[in-house]
Amino acid sequence: MGLFKSKSAAELDRIMLRVDMNMSNNYKDAAQLNFKELEDAFLAAKEKGAFKKGEEESYGARIEEYRLKLKGYTHKDQQPYWH
Repeated sequence: MGLFKSKSAAELDRIMLRVDMNMSNNYKDAAQLNFKELEDAFLAAKEKGAFKKGEEESYGARIEEYRLKLKGYTHKDQQPYWH
C-alpha cells in the first residue's frame, strides 16, 4: 500500500479500531455488531471499486482474521462462574 489510503480503507480502519476496543473491554455483543458493520462496509467498497491497488486483498485478509477471532465470541456461549 502506498502512503495515502483510500477513503474506504480509512473508514475500515476506524471500524476495526472500534472492534478492537470492544474486544479489549470484553464488550462481546458490541464487537460482533462492529464486525458486521466492517463486513458491510468492505463489501460496499468492493462493489464500488473504491480500493486502491492491494487494499482489497489486504483488508479481505484482515477481515478473515477477525472472523476467526470472533467465532464463538459471544456472551451466549459464556459459562456462569458458579458452574
